Formats: sequence, structure tokens, C-alpha cells
Amino acid sequence: MNKDQVLRSEAELHEIFRESEKPAASWKIGAEAEKIGVFRRTGAPVRYHDPRGIPAILRTLQRRHGWEPEPEFPGGPLIALRRGRGSVTLEPGSQLELSGAPWADLHAVQDENRGHLDELRAISTELGIAWLGLGFHPFARQQDLDWVPKARYGLMQVYLPSQGAYGLDMMRRTATVQVNLDYSDERDAVRKLLVATRLAPLTTALFANSPFHEGQRWGGRSYRARVWLDVDNRRAGLVPPIWRHDAGYEHYIRWALDAPMFLFKRGTEAIENTGQSFRSFLRHGFQGHRATQGDWELHLNTLFPEVRLKRTLEIRGADSQGPATANALPALWTGLLYDERALAEVEALCADYTHDEVAALRPQIPELALQSTFRGAPLLHLAQRVVEIACNGLERRAILDDQGQDERVHLRPLVRLLEQGQCPADALLAALPPGAPPLDALLTQAELA
Repeated sequence: MNKDQVLRSEAELHEIFRESEKPAASWKIGAEAEKIGVFRRTGAPVRYHDPRGIPAILRTLQRRHGWEPEPEFPGGPLIALRRGRGSVTLEPGSQLELSGAPWADLHAVQDENRGHLDELRAISTELGIAWLGLGFHPFARQQDLDWVPKARYGLMQVYLPSQGAYGLDMMRRTATVQVNLDYSDERDAVRKLLVATRLAPLTTALFANSPFHEGQRWGGRSYRARVWLDVDNRRAGLVPPIWRHDAGYEHYIRWALDAPMFLFKRGTEAIENTGQSFRSFLRHGFQGHRATQGDWELHLNTLFPEVRLKRTLEIRGADSQGPATANALPALWTGLLYDERALAEVEALCADYTHDEVAALRPQIPELALQSTFRGAPLLHLAQRVVEIACNGLERRAILDDQGQDERVHLRPLVRLLEQGQCPADALLAALPPGAPPLDALLTQAELA
């Protein structure tokens, strides 16, 4: 795809999806994992502009481990690193993310993440920093944080608060794990997209892991999920047009066309056009500029639905995870979507779910997680069945690690939680004394590096 190609019609918007299609033998797994940095002695947030903050960590990763700097533009501030097909990037409040390379199996995904954490741990120990696998910053207030100097973040900082109550919280205080999976053709892509979207609240409940807000228990399991209910609902949520038996790329495109833009780029310049839909940009342009394929790809990457279609299918609804369940989200969805029998079973399980009833489930999840009720039954029961289907799918993949274990090993911590009727937040709270979370105890339970 020529990213500078000017778009002449909506039909050309399919190209990015069609050229990303892959035969099943070439499917890969790409995991993304964000984490929240705190200073070990105080719990204060690790900030970008502190002398012992984020640039010091990135420079040391570069010097010791062969990462290459990836500024937003030549001479720009250090905000990302790349090595091979993996990258280390920053969210607006200095949450640190490993965007992993695409791998053929979950064992390799885990090995990459462990290697990254080992590199990070040695550096962070020297600086007195700990990295937490939680979905929301357990201590920081908005005024305690600074901003990563990336052009898009500056625009979002101004625009998102006009669209919802929690835009700044989403940007600076949340952290997630995500998985990117491949598709073979249009039918496969939309089939997977719809299954994952129907089960999006279940994903959030299974991985609920943010029970703290500004140093206190807030009374629920996922503050991050609460935030996502009110950020910018025109670019987030459950993508209503795809909820139909004959859905195709055009239905996702239709939704994306009507979502507002943030910006587009010309050379090193970021041109703000917040509020203009891509449909309007395509038809009318903006200040003499015409929409290009590169603009369309950037726009797709600035949409925030629970499941996002782009060059891969990105499943986005989970809180960041602690050490035990760090690889469980990729394992769950690999087991469900990369085995045909498992996909057929889970598709049949949720085939008659409607958009309205799944949307009505979402507000229960932040507080109740797996104790929510869906169709008159505890959501826990559905979770147990879905995880069982995923385990069977991973068993049939029959990909073994050096110890002879298949990929089900990555779901075992989640299975054990479900046997206790728990999500990660439940287990975390049970391991801590009542009241405000003691820093040392929280580090023991949630520290990744």
C-alpha cells in the first residue's frame, strides 16, 4: 500500500485490510503489555521529565541492550525504542509498554516479555523504581503526573475532556494488556471481530485488576473499566454496525468513517483537525489537504473500541496483569480464535447475543467483574465455559515448550482463579490487609520488574 496515495473513494478503504490477510499457516501472536512505574520507597509516579525518570531508563536500555531510538521526528525527544520487530513505547502518563514482535506461539511471546522485564529490572533497581501490573495507577492523582511529549497526546489532552469525563484518566492513569491476532480473509476477520466484541465485557471481567484509586480501595474490581465507560463513545465501545449476520469490512469502515479524527501528518508536521469525521475529510479535505491511505491507517489506530480491526485484530479490554497472569490474555484468545473447533464452539455460544444486552452488561463489570449477572446467571459460569473452550483449543494446537508443556500452561493461573470464583483483583485484595494498600505488600503482589 502506498501511504501517500490520495484516496478517491470509500472502496479504497478496504485495501489495508485485504493486504493484511494471511493464510492460517502464517498467523502470528503479538502481545502488548503496559506497566505503571512507581518509586519503590514512596509510591510516587515515575515521570518523563524527572532526572531519574523515563529518558534515563530508555537511554540505558539503548546503551546496554541494543535498542535503537525511535523519535517521533528527526531530532525529537526520546519517546520510543525499537529492536527487531519489537518496540518499547510510552503512554501519555509515562506508562511503559512492550509492543512485542509477532511470534508463532505463546511460549515465544512469554520468553520475549520475560527477557524485556529482566532488562528493565536491572535498570529500575538501580533507580529505585518498580513496575506494576495493574489496570489503574494505585496512588497517583492527575496533578502528580506529567506528559510524554508526543504530538498526538497534546491534542488528545485538550480534546478528550470535551467528549467524556475520564479522558485524561484513560490517557495517564490506565494500563492494559492486549493481543494482536491475524485473519485469513474478510469472513474470518469479521467472524473473529464479532465473537471477541460479543465477549468484550467477559474479557474485562476475567482480567479485572484495578481495585485501587488514589491510594484507597474504591469498592470495585476494575477502575480502568469504569474509566472506559465515559471517554469518547464515538470512537470507543462495541462498534454497533458489525452486529449483523452479514457483516463485512464495510460495516467496520462505516463506523470508522463517522468517528472523529485527532490529526493527520504531513512530513514532520502534525495537523490538528479534531472533531472532523474521516468521512468529511475524505469528501472535503482539510485546509487544502486530501485524505491519503496513510491518514486512514493513522485514523484506524486512533480509534478505541473494545476490539479493533486494523492490520491485525486487536483485543483491548483487559487491565494490565501481574506476574501470574501476564500471558493469560494472549493465551485465552489464541486458544479461542486460532483453532477452528474452538472458534466454532465459542461462536455458537454467543451467536444470539445482542448489542443492547452486551452494552447493558458493561456498566456492571467495573464493580462486580465475574460476579456480574448476564441473562439471569452469574458471569462466572460463562467465563468458566469460555476458558474451557480456549484450553481445549490450545491443547489441539499441541505446541510444546522445552519442558514438554503445551500452551495451556499460560492459562493455568487463570483457571485456578476461576476455580476460586475470582478475578485478579479479588486475589490481590485477598492478599492485602484491609484498608489502604501498603506499598510493600502491593509491590510483593503486583511487581513485574
